[in-house]
Amino acid sequence: MGKLDGKVAAITGAGRGIGRGIALLMAKEGARVVVNDLGGSVHGEGADKAPAQHVVEEIRAAGGQAVANFDNIATVKGGENLVQTAVDSFGKLDILVNCAGIVRDRMIFNMTEEEWDAVINVHLKGHFCTIRPASALMRQQRSGRIINFSSGAALGAPGQPNYAAAKAGILGLTYSCALALAKYNVTCNAIMPGAATRMTDTIPENFAQQLGLVPSAAAQGGPMDPAHVAPIVVFLASDAAQHVNGQVFGASGYRISLYNHLEPVKTIYSTGPWDLDLLFKIFNSSLGADLKPPRMV
Repeated sequence: MGKLDGKVAAITGAGRGIGRGIALLMAKEGARVVVNDLGGSVHGEGADKAPAQHVVEEIRAAGGQAVANFDNIATVKGGENLVQTAVDSFGKLDILVNCAGIVRDRMIFNMTEEEWDAVINVHLKGHFCTIRPASALMRQQRSGRIINFSSGAALGAPGQPNYAAAKAGILGLTYSCALALAKYNVTCNAIMPGAATRMTDTIPENFAQQLGLVPSAAAQGGPMDPAHVAPIVVFLASDAAQHVNGQVFGASGYRISLYNHLEPVKTIYSTGPWDLDLLFKIFNSSLGADLKPPRMV
């Protein structure tokens, strides 16, 4: 008896890395899977049907059911086609996992408009493009699971202003969807993963070592194997996670974490409109005391 028997899942970016691991485990647990991957480079260039098709063949060889989808989920049409593929192939859609991503790293003072737009489009807009049609269908079904992919980069990644902004935006989108869709029996949660993938291979070697990363080619079977992210995603996609909504989980190696929602830690008050001299006088001893710089996971 699989944890996802009878479910239909659509997974973006499922041709490689974390998405592939999720697709394989969901299929193993009984889900029928739409494997979406445009097959482009880690920078979002080109297209190749082979990665998605290979994962489909792996699933079928193991006795599961899967179909490939090669649409670009950074477009509204691509998101609609993904959902339609699930309906046409398996009659419904119970689970949407948004895992597709690219990187175009550059310091903020050197970043081009095209580098900014490309990353925002695939990550943040890409989430919108799939969630919009999927949530409409799930609302009609009165059931569904949406699992988004953010990143520790949302907490402040130097050299990745586009990626950090997109991943922080995905958190806001997740919270909004969780509140909006709860009454329809649809949940929406997010993952901040840690794994060795094509994307982490682009990180400078000295910084990668500080983060405990290894080259993706050497990750299989070790703590940074992308497959280790999949179990919490399967749980969130299951009926057992009905009460879990609007939450953010870290999944890296052999650990899973729950992150707090953003909340105020200090507040200062005035009896009326702020007197500028008073604010200057008390800020450093109140709000400005023991400030912590942004940090990545």
